[in-house]
Amino acid sequence: MYSILIADDEPLICKGLSNLLQTSGLDLNHIYIAHNGHEALDYLRMEDIDLLVTDIQMGEMNGIELMHQAKILKPWVQAIIISAHETFQYAQLAIRLGAKDYLIKPFGSEQFLDSVRSALLQMSKPVPAQEELLSQLREHFQMQSPDPAKTQELNLLLQERSASGDKAEAAARLGLRGPYYAVIRVRLDPGGEAFAARGFRDGEVRLMQYAALNIASELLGREWSFAAFDSPDREISVIMEWDEAAYGAAGVDKISQLDMIARSLHHNISKYLNIPCVIGFSQILRGAEFLPLLGEQARKAILWNRNHQDHFVFYYGDMKWNLYNEEPTEEEWNEQNNAIVERAVEYIQRHYAQKGLTLNEVAQRNHVSPNYLSYLFKKHTGLNLWEYVIKLRMEESRRLLLHTDLRRYEIAEKVGYESPEHFSKIFKKYFGMSPSEMKGK
Repeated sequence: MYSILIADDEPLICKGLSNLLQTSGLDLNHIYIAHNGHEALDYLRMEDIDLLVTDIQMGEMNGIELMHQAKILKPWVQAIIISAHETFQYAQLAIRLGAKDYLIKPFGSEQFLDSVRSALLQMSKPVPAQEELLSQLREHFQMQSPDPAKTQELNLLLQERSASGDKAEAAARLGLRGPYYAVIRVRLDPGGEAFAARGFRDGEVRLMQYAALNIASELLGREWSFAAFDSPDREISVIMEWDEAAYGAAGVDKISQLDMIARSLHHNISKYLNIPCVIGFSQILRGAEFLPLLGEQARKAILWNRNHQDHFVFYYGDMKWNLYNEEPTEEEWNEQNNAIVERAVEYIQRHYAQKGLTLNEVAQRNHVSPNYLSYLFKKHTGLNLWEYVIKLRMEESRRLLLHTDLRRYEIAEKVGYESPEHFSKIFKKYFGMSPSEMKGK
């Protein structure tokens, strides 16, 4: 069963789409309705949302920003954008963020339902049994084997000293123009325990490696400029590139985009291949001569898994490597991580009542990725970051409710909610009773 979130500041649109979905015959669990981006984010933080349907224009937070924040929280959430205007820039950004469709109002009932069915269908691909999967891979692999010569040349690009000579010439020969590059490395089954336990032979490990490569290529599709290829040590590598226009275009921060891609890769490889993997991704640098450095950054990022074995996606820039002459000791790792969490707690305590506070904002203040901050915060405090924000908001709202004469809408305003109705929903979910019921006790 699926849960769908509809975000639109027009109540009639929300009601109409909700009624349409309820009578569609789709296997739906919940349909949530939000009238602005901030309400929608609360549902995304607290509920298991499968599909987001959002309008573009919604006041303070538009649909593109909402989709960006949704992808930071849960990169695998599908999204459909609806808009009254056919704006190319919005449509391009939406597709870059992974939107499954961009519908222009007014649209027909069947057009909308076809779009929803298509998005949900892509989430429902069955995972075949191991033997069936290997059989499918053997057939596919024999038909579309990667070019070994090109694969070797791409791997040489990531090596400091290689026979490829000038990196810019070699990159251009392979169809890479840049001039901005980043590298993502995916290490399948680190340690080899899963492959050994399942009795995979070398050829079958190779097939799983190629299956992961196909997942990467399908995920990135035509909307990104990249080269994906298999690498030694059960790895696949992805060289991402941007030209001047794409890199300078307004929109989503490129590191956030890389983080979304990396976490989506991990989610899909784990789901469809049922094998563990660890992913590291680099910074973004200008010039093909830096490709070996970027490859080394991605490799170093993967090493973090030795210290954080319950975490699987790492960004090189989250660790301040320049502070150390050699690889940091465990004590130095812990000291740096503790400082990150302490700064985040301090910032949240000062700003929890701020409307529109996001994980991305807290992460930027700490100069780390949202993914890594979220992981560290939960590990050190036992709460995820937004649970901590809600805890502070609810404790303050109870204090104001019981010890002041402020009205519900005034309390909602003071603790960071735009809508008194939405505030009441959060309050009841947290305390098990409405504000009026608590006030009357």
